[in-house]
Amino acid sequence: MKLLLAEDDVSLGEGIRAGLGLDGFSLEWVTDGVAAEYSLEYGQFDVVVLDLGLPHRSGLEVLTAMRARGDRTPVLILTALDSVQDRVRGLDSGGDDYLVKPFDLDELSARINALYRRNNGYTPSLLQHGDVLLDKDGHKVARAGVTVNLSPREFLILRVLMEKAGSVVTRTCLEQELYGWDMEVESNTVEVHIHFLRKKLGNGVIRTVRGVGYTVDKRD
Repeated sequence: MKLLLAEDDVSLGEGIRAGLGLDGFSLEWVTDGVAAEYSLEYGQFDVVVLDLGLPHRSGLEVLTAMRARGDRTPVLILTALDSVQDRVRGLDSGGDDYLVKPFDLDELSARINALYRRNNGYTPSLLQHGDVLLDKDGHKVARAGVTVNLSPREFLILRVLMEKAGSVVTRTCLEQELYGWDMEVESNTVEVHIHFLRKKLGNGVIRTVRGVGYTVDKRD
């Protein structure tokens, strides 16, 4: 899942990026409203985490502009403003949920997942391919009942491939999912992670479609 975080507090932004990264989210972080609008215009996101107190252009202005142009991306409002009036104002402007600072990262992660499920329809938490079982909510993978330790990036790639089982996922698509871990994705990043996934899970799980990308074959 790819997120846009618009938060001007550097220490809080770094904490959110690190915490959500460990949960397998791909995250792009901007620190002002103008940058948020640019990212929304040129990027594709599953959920937006939006602070209302942004410099240059407020989060409320960003949200209002999003809805005015028909952008229905789910928005979680993140702010220190906790009066009932502030909450109603944010939700009436098109926000989908509201979380007041300070907050628990586990709650933030759970609310993001809930918004994503609500927007896309329910998808099961458990994905299975043969003897490989992936628990999206628990961020765990097991093969034949034995836990397999994956890095956050390996987990993200495997999750995307298993969610789209039966379809070929291009390298570019996987790179976009990884965007936010680094400012730039090296040319062989995806191949390296696929290599380690195969070492840990065996060669029969992920198949290369030469010149196109990778797939996990769908099983009945």
